[in-house]
Amino acid sequence: MSITPIQWNAVVRDARFVELHRRKSRFAWTLMAVSLAYYLTLLIAAAYFQNVFRLKVWGVLNVGLLFALSQFLMTWFITIYYVRTANSDFDKMALAIADDVRAGRIGAA
Repeated sequence: MSITPIQWNAVVRDARFVELHRRKSRFAWTLMAVSLAYYLTLLIAAAYFQNVFRLKVWGVLNVGLLFALSQFLMTWFITIYYVRTANSDFDKMALAIADDVRAGRIGAA
């Protein structure tokens, strides 16, 4: 079995690869912006709305603590959303490109 070298420059210039990279980057940056905004909201609210954060919800739990703990839920939500999107969209696009590379239709030496 011989290994055929792949011309990676051809693969990177392929329109489908460019589209995959563009969509994946935009998606990841959007999720990062949402998570950063949510986190910064916690900091700003803790600084400027201390009375609201002190409101007791149940026992020793107050609004501030629940909001801080919701950061974990937001992280899980974003992770699950990314994985589902990657599995259903990005992986299909990447597999089609990889199939063409294996078949020698793009990136063949």
